[in-house]
Amino acid sequence: MSSVIWYLYEFARKSWAQNFVAAKSNSEIMDTPSRFRNFPEVHKEYCIACGACTAACPAPMAIKLVRDEDNSGEEGLTYPVINNRGCIRCGFCAEVCPTDPKTLTCGENHLIREKFTILPVDKKFVIDDYLCIRCKKCMKTCKVGDAIVEDDNKILIDQSKCIACGECIKTCPVKGAIKGIHISHIEEQKEIINLVVDSLEAYIEAEQDNIKHVTGGEVFKLDMPVQDIMGKAREILSDDDLIDDIIENITDRLKLRVITWDKDKCTDCRLCVKECPSHAISYSAEEGVVRDTDKCLRCSICYQTCPFGAIGYYIARFLYKPSAEGESIIHITVKSSDLPVRS
Repeated sequence: MSSVIWYLYEFARKSWAQNFVAAKSNSEIMDTPSRFRNFPEVHKEYCIACGACTAACPAPMAIKLVRDEDNSGEEGLTYPVINNRGCIRCGFCAEVCPTDPKTLTCGENHLIREKFTILPVDKKFVIDDYLCIRCKKCMKTCKVGDAIVEDDNKILIDQSKCIACGECIKTCPVKGAIKGIHISHIEEQKEIINLVVDSLEAYIEAEQDNIKHVTGGEVFKLDMPVQDIMGKAREILSDDDLIDDIIENITDRLKLRVITWDKDKCTDCRLCVKECPSHAISYSAEEGVVRDTDKCLRCSICYQTCPFGAIGYYIARFLYKPSAEGESIIHITVKSSDLPVRS
């Protein structure tokens, strides 16, 4: 009974009635906290259809991409739609949205921190400064305004803004200047890289007799099937697309030094034996001067030391040609080095 009387007394108080009437203008009640996240608001005119928001959303069916119908004048817009019944107002969609202005916002007080804007992708794109010609076509093509920037005469990709759409690779006129690097299965990728390089070295080593006759200006060409490499690589990793990418990324820039040995010209002077830094060259009365290919660094010191032209020094370059129907191959071109040729 006493509690009922107390409530009646409070209701009758003038101050309570005033607060009740002025509730909508009371800042303590109406102002949201500084970190309040509202339901995401969509500004579809800014959307580039990258899908980062759908990938980042932890709530099933809370967000999806839709596309308006095309008309005679232009293509229909693609943009995200928020299901408020499923949305948990975490704000991840707004944080990963790479557009500027943002396609998705979570209220006026939503705080976006660029250093935490990491897109959920399996592949990162990087620019190989060695191959880049600074044409800046990638910068013009990039869907995200400042994801590709120029800094100190270098073209760089800002990983916090890149949406991994791959448009830059399609535009780049230099094969291999922009690479898509997979960020998963790192150890397996290392194994496949070693497998490819070892296989190429062995394949070239087997062609020594033909390569040693190549003179300055001539090009010796080989085609190496990758069927055996693919078979061994699949034992390491089951993703054929990833294996193809690894092989292509390696061969885009790979250069192998090739040392050839002409026994007919060798006089067993043993000058190369003393100069070899890895002790890959040895001498015995029975076999004469012998090179251990496993120890050889292919540094060319023996080539520069030999006064009789018994040792050749060449550079091999590669081009990978994957094929969905036929057999994929690696084109190999071997040329004599720029070092002076001894006669």
